[in-house]
Amino acid sequence: MMKFLMYMIFLIPLCFMKKMFWLVQILLMLMMFLFMNLSMSLMNFCNLSYMFSCDLISFGLILLSIWICSLMVMASENLLKINYYINFFLLNIILLLILLFLTFSVMNLFMFYLFFEGSLIPTLLLIVGWGYQPERIQAGLYLMFYTLFASLPLLMGIFFIFSEINSMVIYFLKFFNLNFIMLYLCMILAFLVKMPMYFVHLWLPKAHVEAPVSGSMILAGIMLKLGGYGLLRILIFLQEINMKLNYIWLIVSLLGGFYISLKCFCQVDIKSLIAYSSVSHMSLVIGGIMVMNYWGYFGSYMMMIGHGLCSSGMFCLANINYERLHSRSLFINSGMMNFMPSMSLWWFLLLSSNMSAPPSLNLMGEISLINSLMSWSYMSMMMLMLISFFSAGYSLYLYSFIQHGKYYQGLYSFYGGVSREYLLLLLHWLPLNILILKVEYFMIN
Repeated sequence: MMKFLMYMIFLIPLCFMKKMFWLVQILLMLMMFLFMNLSMSLMNFCNLSYMFSCDLISFGLILLSIWICSLMVMASENLLKINYYINFFLLNIILLLILLFLTFSVMNLFMFYLFFEGSLIPTLLLIVGWGYQPERIQAGLYLMFYTLFASLPLLMGIFFIFSEINSMVIYFLKFFNLNFIMLYLCMILAFLVKMPMYFVHLWLPKAHVEAPVSGSMILAGIMLKLGGYGLLRILIFLQEINMKLNYIWLIVSLLGGFYISLKCFCQVDIKSLIAYSSVSHMSLVIGGIMVMNYWGYFGSYMMMIGHGLCSSGMFCLANINYERLHSRSLFINSGMMNFMPSMSLWWFLLLSSNMSAPPSLNLMGEISLINSLMSWSYMSMMMLMLISFFSAGYSLYLYSFIQHGKYYQGLYSFYGGVSREYLLLLLHWLPLNILILKVEYFMIN
């Protein structure tokens, strides 16, 4: 694992050399293919080096992080054209990738907390430094305060664990009895805010709307997955108390997911609608993790990988429209099929994946999650039906509103999609639909 860390550190000088924008992206993609050669085990940590290691869950999320970061560079060509602090932008992405890599691969609970919170800083810089509107400062404050408010109890919980058992290695914590209600609430709250769970989700739409395309991609693709990854790790040693209290989170996430699905129909901002759809999908992931059975565990993992690729691609599409019309309003973006018919195909492909149509990875994840939640209680079937139905509803609503109808009258000049944009969308869509062929890889005993 150290060799990959050194690889990323040695990418930093390239950020400050002239005409190295595309080289950084190619080297990031090369790193992903090198990382794919690692052999994985589900039950044990392998590839140990210093305090880093890897198992199947962290392997998939590290791969996703490297892939999304390389696509972030590809999506941000507009910054290269206007030469807007491009060196610092690349540096920011590399630092963010290093922090995410460390978060997913570290075995020490305190170091995990340190990198988990540290990854917030480059994201904040992306939003505040390269965002579009003056409101980005307020969005950055929302992001900081929501996350930091919940993370202090997590730090207290980690210190308490160390004082009790004198160890912070995540792998060993499952051998100790740590089922205290206050510890459980302290440990779990930060991850529920990061997911985000309904009631603590308001920072997400705000951050997405104000962020540049790269900020939206990393927020939707990786940042929300940090919460899910934390829950998967933490609940292993809090199983007993979680089985008594999980009904609270399950009820809130199912009802919240349904309400947020309805709220998607009220949005007039494309990015806001996609952000709210992320909250709806993540509510199912929370439900699957909290049930604590085999189907839920792997359903949530598959949903996280699938959603990371799908929502990131949708934000790219929203940005492609924004670069041409300079508006995110659904009313101004209507009738786009007249101007970019081929882009309308990509809208259809990614929105169909968003509503969990086959052959996307989201479908397999949603089937597993529905199985796990049904095994917990048959009463959840009603909410699951409504969430799935309205998930398809707002996806079709977004597609029909953007593609059909009368186009904006103030539009006098226009240019179609360029090959870079089509490649960017293909690199989101292809892994999302190819991975279902190797779904047994996610379901290893």
